[in-house]
Amino acid sequence: MSIPGLTLIAESINDSVPSTHQLYEDGNMDAIIDLARSQAKAGAHYIDVNVGLRAPDFMAELVKRIQQHLSLPLAIDAPDVDIAAAGLQAYDLKRAGNRKPILNSITEARLEMFDLYAEQPFMPILLITEGMDDSGTMIMNKTAEQTYRTAKKIVDMARSRIKNVKNHELILDPGIVPIGSDTEGNFTRLMRTLELIHNDGDLAGIHISVGLSNFTNLLPAKKPDGSPVKSPLESAFLTMAMPVGLDTIIGSVKRNYTLLPDDHPAMQCLQDVLKLNGVYAVMRVMSYFS
Repeated sequence: MSIPGLTLIAESINDSVPSTHQLYEDGNMDAIIDLARSQAKAGAHYIDVNVGLRAPDFMAELVKRIQQHLSLPLAIDAPDVDIAAAGLQAYDLKRAGNRKPILNSITEARLEMFDLYAEQPFMPILLITEGMDDSGTMIMNKTAEQTYRTAKKIVDMARSRIKNVKNHELILDPGIVPIGSDTEGNFTRLMRTLELIHNDGDLAGIHISVGLSNFTNLLPAKKPDGSPVKSPLESAFLTMAMPVGLDTIIGSVKRNYTLLPDDHPAMQCLQDVLKLNGVYAVMRVMSYFS
């Protein structure tokens, strides 16, 4: 994978990946290190490290072991503050060429994650798929406007909690859902959110990231003629999203991400989906791969 301006956080060292989960269960650290090495060799810019809900000590040990063999920076991926803290405390800045780790992720309901910055500075991924309403309840954002408002709020919170933080030190994650079951227009919401953020001068320079493999989750790997399904659709998304600010993905080093021409069938599919609603959008995706 080589698209200028696109940062790839390699996704495979994650407890949600069945093969990696088994390596964790077996305590096979050597195989996990080999997986980290293979992702680095294939062009990853960061290595994601997610141990699920295992003990904080396990996260710390894994971070140390990976850094003994690789000089790439890591993305510490944990919703639990203690697990995240252990990973950040174990992180050796010098071994990563003085590059800060990424911390994935912070929401309005997990603002205590910002307190970890004092011990180990990091680049936070700020999750904006949900926000807090006036009653203090976290609710899923259904529209681009709601997602954009959450982005504005949590960026202000980051600025207040991390002294002198610059826009280029922040990452927003507006969320991405499987296109093959998107009857609620989430793809349209996402594209409109990107435009709103892109057009806001106060947010200029902030990075935007998504977990790209989610976009084609549950779709078949190949069409009946044997041609790939997932890589072209993911590439089509990148082609449409990068001009409006997307510059980072959590994705697979095995995908052949490329920028596509407007007349590519995958591009035509996503362009059509933006014009359709409900089941008709899903049917258009089905027609692409069938």
